[in-house]
Amino acid sequence: MIGEAAVRAGCRFYAGYPITPQNELTEYMANAMAPLEDGTFVQAESELAAINMVIGASMAGARAMTSSSSPGISLKQEGISYLAAQELPAVIINTMRGGPGLGNIAPSQGDYFQATRGGGHGDYRTIVLAPASGQELANLTMTAFDYADNYRTPVMILGDGMMGQMMEPVTFPDPVDLQKLSPKPWKLDGADGRPSRVILSLLLDTAKEEEHNWKLARKYETIAREIARADTYMTQDAHLVVIAYGTAARIAKGAIKRVREIGLKVGLFRPVTLWPFPQRAILELSRFVKDFLVFEMSTGQMLEDVKLSLEGRSRVHFYGRPGGIISTPDEIAKVINSLYHRQRLELEEE
Repeated sequence: MIGEAAVRAGCRFYAGYPITPQNELTEYMANAMAPLEDGTFVQAESELAAINMVIGASMAGARAMTSSSSPGISLKQEGISYLAAQELPAVIINTMRGGPGLGNIAPSQGDYFQATRGGGHGDYRTIVLAPASGQELANLTMTAFDYADNYRTPVMILGDGMMGQMMEPVTFPDPVDLQKLSPKPWKLDGADGRPSRVILSLLLDTAKEEEHNWKLARKYETIAREIARADTYMTQDAHLVVIAYGTAARIAKGAIKRVREIGLKVGLFRPVTLWPFPQRAILELSRFVKDFLVFEMSTGQMLEDVKLSLEGRSRVHFYGRPGGIISTPDEIAKVINSLYHRQRLELEEE
C-alpha cells in the first residue's frame, strides 16, 4: 500500500536495508522502480548508507524515501537530523517492532518518543503521521511527500508490525504529474549559467547557527498551526474518551462499540499527526469530557503529550501492553467498563 502510493506520489528514489517486519515494502519498491525510466532502487549496505543516499537524492531534487523498523530507524537518526538541518524533503517509514534493543518482530508502539522528539541530535522536529488503516497508509503516504516538499523537511510515517503485515482493500489516488510539482529552486542540478548552490549543515559561526536554529523553530511553529489533525468517534455525548493512535485506535474502536451496546457513553480521539500533536482539539474536548483513557502498545509515551495538552483540566488514565503484546477489543472493553463505573461512582459521591 505504501509502496504503490509512493510511486503514485512521484517517489523516484528508494534506498533501504532489510529488517522485519517491513521487508515487503523494500521488495515492492525494487520491482516498482525497475520499469520506471527515472526510477532508482538501492539495497544499501547498511541503514546509515541508505539514509545518506536519500540525502543525496533529495539534494538533486528527487522525491526520495527510505524505510526500516525500530533499531534500523535508530541508525538513521543522524541522517534524519542532517535532512532537517539542510531543509531537505524526504519520507521515512518506520514499521515499529518490540523493543528496546533488538527486541522482537512483533507489533509495538515503543518508538513514539523517538519519532515525535526528532530522535537525533540538535533542535529539530520531524512531521510524524500515524495511519490506522490500509486506506490511510496510501493516503498519508501521498500526503507525506507533499508535506516534505512544502515545508522542506523530513516526514515520518509511523506504523507498526501489524499494519506492516495486514491486507485490506484500498482505492489509490491518481498518480501525480511530476511536471506539475512545484519547482525546487534550491536543488543541486548543475551550475551551468547560474551561481553555484551549496547545501550544508556545518555552520561553525555560532551566530549563524543560532540564526538557523531560530529559522527552523519558526518553520515548526507554522507547521504546528497548519497541519495538526485528529479524528473522533462517538465523542459528542461521551463521559469517557479513549485516546489511541494507529493499530491501538482500531482495537479501541472495537472496544467502544462493545461498551456502547451496554449503554456506556464512551468515545475515541485518534491523533493522525503525532507531531504536531493535536493539542487544541484535545483541549476543546476537555470542556465536556473529564476523563480520558490513553491506550498504547507501550508503557506510555503519547501519555505525556496528552497530559501536557490537557493542562490538568481533566483526569488522565492509562492502559498499555508493551513488547509486542496485542490487546483485544474485549480486553480493552473490560478496562473501559471498570474505569467508567469507578469514575461515575466517584462523581456521584462528590
